[in-house]
Amino acid sequence: MAETGGTPIDVDRLYRRYAPMVLRRCRRLLRDEDQAVDALQEVFVRLLTHRDRLHGRFPSSLLYRMATNVCLNVIRAGRVRREDDGEGVLEDIACAADQESRTLAGVVLDRIFRRERPSTREIAVLHFVDGMTYREVGREVGLSAGGVRKRLREFRARVLARDTAGAEP
Repeated sequence: MAETGGTPIDVDRLYRRYAPMVLRRCRRLLRDEDQAVDALQEVFVRLLTHRDRLHGRFPSSLLYRMATNVCLNVIRAGRVRREDDGEGVLEDIACAADQESRTLAGVVLDRIFRRERPSTREIAVLHFVDGMTYREVGREVGLSAGGVRKRLREFRARVLARDTAGAEP
């Protein structure tokens, strides 16, 4: 048990209480049970590894954000691996209809977010995918609701500017 900022981090207690929430988050983002379970474990391994630098004041927010980041990393890594090995192509062919729309969406999103900070992608996922309000997103990422609104407005403007200029997003 580590103590920084006054509140001790009890990883075992947090796992018992918040693992179902983290697993739901991972399932929603990854849409694959095995990957979701692996991501759940990775979240708590990271929590255990970094518990000396963390505080336990808002554990659900911390774990929710960690789960989001781990899942986004898994998604990015999966796309890279799928391009590198031929097995991903076979899987894509087997699930063509649904996979085609996901693949297209993934390519478009990668292009849109290519020049953006990772935190912008996280903010966009929390707001547009998870349906969180500006205030809720702000609590998760450490910004005010106005800061989230401004970041998303500037992001939209950059995307629209690239789109109207005919440049690759």
